[in-house]
Amino acid sequence: MKILIRQARIVDPNSPHNGLVKDLFIENGFIQSIDDRIEKEADKIVEADNLHLSPGWMDVFANFADPGYEFKETLETGAMAALHGGYTDVMLIPNTQPIVHNKSGIEYLVQKGRSLPVNVHPIGAVTKNTKGDELAEMYDMKASGAIAFSDGTQSIQSAGLLLKALQYIKTFKGVVIQLPDDQSINPQGLMNEGIISTQLGLPGKPAMSEEIVIDRDIKLTRYTDSRIHFTGVSSERSLEYIKKAKKAGLNVSCSVTPNHLFFCDEDLETYDSNLKLNPPLRTKKDREALQKALRDSVIDCIATHHLPQERDSKLVEFEYAKYGTIGLETAFAVINTAMPGENPETWVRILSLNPRKIFGLPDLLIAASQPACLTAFDPQKNWVVELKDIKSRSKNSPYLQKTLTGKVVATINKNQLFINQ
Repeated sequence: MKILIRQARIVDPNSPHNGLVKDLFIENGFIQSIDDRIEKEADKIVEADNLHLSPGWMDVFANFADPGYEFKETLETGAMAALHGGYTDVMLIPNTQPIVHNKSGIEYLVQKGRSLPVNVHPIGAVTKNTKGDELAEMYDMKASGAIAFSDGTQSIQSAGLLLKALQYIKTFKGVVIQLPDDQSINPQGLMNEGIISTQLGLPGKPAMSEEIVIDRDIKLTRYTDSRIHFTGVSSERSLEYIKKAKKAGLNVSCSVTPNHLFFCDEDLETYDSNLKLNPPLRTKKDREALQKALRDSVIDCIATHHLPQERDSKLVEFEYAKYGTIGLETAFAVINTAMPGENPETWVRILSLNPRKIFGLPDLLIAASQPACLTAFDPQKNWVVELKDIKSRSKNSPYLQKTLTGKVVATINKNQLFINQ
């Protein structure tokens, strides 16, 4: 396929064309030329007002629910949701049925991923069936294509078991992803513990349950000299622990969800079950700390925590609703709206460059002769999120009918062009 991209501002700090408005000609999946003006015949032309172009975006924590829960999502519908949101690469958590905790589970995702328009990167479970009792076959999974290891939505509770996992992955420079949550601290909590939870009459879960695990796991990482990534970081004190660990030279990184940059616990006054999340939405003060930490590079990247839930799991009382929301389609618009005026390079750094660096993927570069793995976007376009914009099989989004700023125009990957209508 021949693709011509007209007058796009290139946003790639590593590219010699960074900050310049250029035409790009793409043929057979590679960038053939970049110039001020290109006049060539093309099968497809991408052009739009205020067009920006960056290396393809990567999500580090999403659930495509396949195998086992295809009524929530499939690899195919998840891939379409990702493309619609500008993502060319998605890391998939192992919380399916069966759990992805062995070689065959990884091979299933790798094999099916070859035919998808996005690059699928399986995350293998740290423990068998994510039960936290016994280590899974991490070496075999790594050899089969696992990009990292995590029990996904199940936080690893045992310090001794996590210690063994961190020691084990050192042999092949692996990374453990931890969703920090001490489940012994008020497991009945439905939202952040504080004034708002009291006002709403909902049982609260304190931020301490997250902070204790982060503090503990940083010490384990120091002891093992291994690598850990915290996802879904949500509290100000958690950020302090992580910042201190980074200053000490530890191999610690972290990600935040778009939801925690956009919402806070006050938004639960409507009892919107799509905002029932783990970790829960914290206070305004925590939200401001997250935004500052992202600007200061304490937070390394964005994790959508795309967790599709079928209609019946959300159209119930808040207490009985399942946790999670979808997020791939709206992630860029949400963070761009929550933090207006940011340099687009900030978004490219946290959406593309940093995730690849943390999880050991080759850098992407917008330059001639390089693979065309690209995201085209307009950071200033306002749009209203409607049901037709949701490509996921599940529709559990808290952003429906909200006006957001920043729209993905097109995604290019595997010699395919996807244009948002």
